[in-house]
Amino acid sequence: MKNKRLLRLGLPLLMSATIFMRGGEPLDTGKPSIPKTWNDAEMTELEVPLANPIGSPKHVSAEYYYKIPVRPIFKTYPIYAPGHEPPGYMERLKQGEPMIVWDDKGHAPPLETEQDWIKAGELVFEAPILFTASEGVTALEDVRNPDWYSRVRPPLEKDGVMPFYSYVVRKKGEIELGQLSCATCHTRVMTDGTVIEGAQGNFPFDHANGFEFRKGKLSAEGMRVGIVGAFGMPWLDPPPETPVAQMSVQQMIAMAEAIPAGVLARRHSSMFYPPHIPDLIGVKHRHYLDATGLQQHRSIVDLMRYAAINQGENDLASYNGMIPADEPTFHKLPDPDKVGGRYSDEQLFALALYVYSLQPPPNPNKFDALAARGQKIFEREGCPTCHTPPAYTSNKLTPAIGFKVPNEHWRKYDILPVSVGTDPYLATRTRRGTGYYKVPSLRGVWYRSMFGHNGWCATLEDWLDEKRTHDDYVPTGFKPYDVKTYSVKGHPFGLRLAKDDKQALIAFLKTL
Repeated sequence: MKNKRLLRLGLPLLMSATIFMRGGEPLDTGKPSIPKTWNDAEMTELEVPLANPIGSPKHVSAEYYYKIPVRPIFKTYPIYAPGHEPPGYMERLKQGEPMIVWDDKGHAPPLETEQDWIKAGELVFEAPILFTASEGVTALEDVRNPDWYSRVRPPLEKDGVMPFYSYVVRKKGEIELGQLSCATCHTRVMTDGTVIEGAQGNFPFDHANGFEFRKGKLSAEGMRVGIVGAFGMPWLDPPPETPVAQMSVQQMIAMAEAIPAGVLARRHSSMFYPPHIPDLIGVKHRHYLDATGLQQHRSIVDLMRYAAINQGENDLASYNGMIPADEPTFHKLPDPDKVGGRYSDEQLFALALYVYSLQPPPNPNKFDALAARGQKIFEREGCPTCHTPPAYTSNKLTPAIGFKVPNEHWRKYDILPVSVGTDPYLATRTRRGTGYYKVPSLRGVWYRSMFGHNGWCATLEDWLDEKRTHDDYVPTGFKPYDVKTYSVKGHPFGLRLAKDDKQALIAFLKTL
């Protein structure tokens, strides 16, 4: 099974890489052949069924999907934190003309070479899909307000740029705040102010949500409806969102503000047990996407589909009759021209090529004698069984506690016949919950944080601390808002090592 999967994954990736001539020279035949993102038959086999398969999403038809208008990509401008903005900056933006850089009506960046397509993919990666002056996840006034920065505490680049959002001019004289690009969640600002694009993001998204909630723009009932739309599973008994019905506005705000940077209550997951944000660097070598292995990744077109689904199509899918996009009734599919737009197949292809091109930053951790000893400990303890070099993942799924693997899954998916014993909530009680967790890659752990699928432990040292399994443990990453202590159970591997062996193992892991 594993060799078949490698063949299925490797051949399309090889084909996508050889669409272009070596060295980025122009193609004699023009642009590459762009695969169709949406195909009805293939969409039915794309995702692993949910743990309770009655709620598995039924995606919209290709006919409907291609009726959704292609959203134009506008030129964006950086946001400077207070005290860093160049003199006259906003006035110049107001006087500037709107600039469409890519749409389906004749505007497009250069697309002659492989590097052209990768650069164009970066435009898509950074392009916001929500434009707002005073509403939305964050308001325009907020990113100009020192109080927002002191409360939300977004990390800043060296020159004071706040890189997770951008300014956009879609109409002359009107500046909007651009939000919800791929870069919003997958931009990481390091402590020295350098930026890693595509890495596990560290924008405190849910703290920004809490800031908006504190303004009182939404009633308690409005917040509840929004939470049901984002996370609801009414076909379960009881639905996981049931406690929200009894929560006050202040409790819902506290629930959001308990989620640290690097962890995100992304739509279709959970506010009670949110997933950590994945690192996209090296994703082309991973066979399953999402912490729960929800989507198979067999070719570049699968990554294109993943982007399309997670830029809004998953709200149009039917989950046992529930359609999240239809607030507050959740049962009717909206007209395709009223759902906010989609990316074209060309834009998604460019985006996927860009994501495949992402490289890790220079690693300051050298492979010294201590790391060499740690590598031997890594091998001695059997870690390569799951975290297999060179990708440092076996690319398999591991069942969550209590989930019984259906017989047909053994034939269709790559599954380890053992559970690592971590909390099963994300895998069993969310719209992304397949009953499995994927084996994550250990590549790049030195620049990541918030370990465990819910991001309980801020550092590797915390993750390998045996005290995390104790009932009086206070997680350094995420813990539910309504508890003082929280035991992080499961994945016992490495916890009982001697102190010097553990230090050596961590030294080795940080070189990956």
